[in-house]
Amino acid sequence: MLFTIAAILFVLWLLGFLVFHIAGGLIHILLVIAIIVGLFQLFTGRRV
Repeated sequence: MLFTIAAILFVLWLLGFLVFHIAGGLIHILLVIAIIVGLFQLFTGRRV
């Protein structure tokens, strides 16, 4: 589920850079948070 959210945020981030320049900053921050959480779960070995 986390990887699905990360993929959706990645697509929204690309749209933010290409189409919606104003919302790009917020989407970028959400993408970075999703990557950090995903890496944390990967290194701790937890599965949700």
